[in-house]
Amino acid sequence: MQLTEARLLARVRAGEVEAFESIYNTHWRMVYSILFRLVGRREESEDLAQEVFVKLYRNPPQLGERETVAPWLYRVATNLGYNILRAGSRQAARDQRAETLAQVELSAGTGIAGPEDASLIQEERLAVRRALAQLSEREQACLVLRHSGLSYAEVAAAIGVRASSVGTLLARAEERFRGVYERQQEVPDGLRG
Repeated sequence: MQLTEARLLARVRAGEVEAFESIYNTHWRMVYSILFRLVGRREESEDLAQEVFVKLYRNPPQLGERETVAPWLYRVATNLGYNILRAGSRQAARDQRAETLAQVELSAGTGIAGPEDASLIQEERLAVRRALAQLSEREQACLVLRHSGLSYAEVAAAIGVRASSVGTLLARAEERFRGVYERQQEVPDGLRG
């Protein structure tokens, strides 16, 4: 019999390490992925993901029988990621995040035919990251979470809005992203900053 996450969390509250490990193993990858997309540095993303799970272990949320802990984890991860970005120079963090993500994605192996293709792909990814960094935190979170594979309901829970609002928020964020991206493409490389 498979335990619901509400029951697993009850066991975590009772100090059962195996229940915590089950939740951790189920959700680690997505929590890390969200943080990496926000922060852009592997070690910092790993540290933040650990912090998310420490918060879960110390103070597990109360869930209804059919609820999942995922939205809670994603909201905590998103908040921690934005706290880190706010702590330092925002623009420096944005630029570093954009460059790091582009480099890591290229080094992960993309089946690129040659150096020219690699350069074009790297430039495109960097442009996407820079455009994303120009959006509000809520717009970024909405896009990152949805494009990480979360459902509208999970995105809603993570950013603290009604599920019926996610479609509108997502459409607005995509429209704003498109506008920023297109304006960015009109600026010559030497003038970008």
